[in-house]
Amino acid sequence: MTKIKDLPRHERPREKLIAKGPQNLKDKELLAILLGIGRAGKNVLEVAQEILEKNPMKKLLALDYPKISAIKGIGPGKACSLLAAFELTKRALEVEDNNLPAINSAKDAVAQLQELRTAKKERFVVLYLNARNQLIHKETISIGTLNASLVHPREVFEPAVRNPASQIIIAHNHPSGDLSPSEEDIKITGRLKAAGELLGIEVLDHLIVVENNFFSLKEAGVF
Repeated sequence: MTKIKDLPRHERPREKLIAKGPQNLKDKELLAILLGIGRAGKNVLEVAQEILEKNPMKKLLALDYPKISAIKGIGPGKACSLLAAFELTKRALEVEDNNLPAINSAKDAVAQLQELRTAKKERFVVLYLNARNQLIHKETISIGTLNASLVHPREVFEPAVRNPASQIIIAHNHPSGDLSPSEEDIKITGRLKAAGELLGIEVLDHLIVVENNFFSLKEAGVF
């Protein structure tokens, strides 16, 4: 059995991680770091390889305490450490991929803008999306009569740069209940669309929301 300390430094999992980053390690090397030590007759890399051969990655993440602690060479303490690492991994993936609402249509966007339906004053709200059309931020830009001075590109796109977002949907309400876009609405849309093109941030749509309906400037061909 070759001991880990007998390997060249650049082949030892911990040293390799420090030198090249975790993304450059093989699955068995990452697992070996979590395991820490091997068992009689096998070094930690060999133990890690053996575990992965019997438990592919997705299956490994689904193991519970009795099954992990039953693996030869893994005691109670190491089983708890592995379970904690696996749970953190699953939570991180869930937050990144599953908990962000997907906005694939005007209807999806309006579902995130319910406060506009009953607002007594005009509100201009922006939905900020990542490249996968997931909502990563929402911000109210102005409250009051909508005009170009209140809805400045700087105020609209600053949160997009800060978050960062690759595309946005702009929206406002008409407390009067009239869905027709005004000349000012169309002017603001064009101004923000042009600013977005300069920044590389696409304006996907401009929505007008009333109590029981909505109007998409994109679907109406105003864009």
